[in-house]
Amino acid sequence: MKLWIKLVAVAALAVPLVATAADAPKSATPAVLKALFDCRAITTDAERLACYDAAVGQVNKAEKTGEVIIVDRQEARAARRQAFGLELSALAILDRSEEKTEVDRVMGEVASARRGGDGRWTVVLADGAVWKQVDDQSLTKDPKKGSKVEIRKASVGSYFMNVDGQRAMRARRADTQ
Repeated sequence: MKLWIKLVAVAALAVPLVATAADAPKSATPAVLKALFDCRAITTDAERLACYDAAVGQVNKAEKTGEVIIVDRQEARAARRQAFGLELSALAILDRSEEKTEVDRVMGEVASARRGGDGRWTVVLADGAVWKQVDDQSLTKDPKKGSKVEIRKASVGSYFMNVDGQRAMRARRADTQ
């Protein structure tokens, strides 16, 4: 759950602190960071240092209060993996770096699995992600706690899920079981 809080907070980096998301350009820099960057233009050493000291203090305060969230590349990758299969436009903020690594598959382990009245499986992975079968593919072995799962992107926004190396079934990410 902490990861979702971070994702929502990361979205706040995309807009200035006083504007709404609709009003802001896509590459807007938060005001506290802009103030820090603006210190570079000061030519007098003492004034520039005073500017940096004040601006860093404001960035530190904004980070502590949650107005600004600083996410490193490793945390961004983890967020992308956690959200694999979900359509979240807020994750676009994680693509601001030069390195654009798209997740096209995830590996996991089954925490629980159950078959619905329609004969289709709902699989909960150890990381909490819930995947629901959307086709009528039969499995020779039922998924159970500890089963190894691979989920990979297929065509037209769909996903294939392999459980313990069996034939793939089509699946979609769900918010709840």
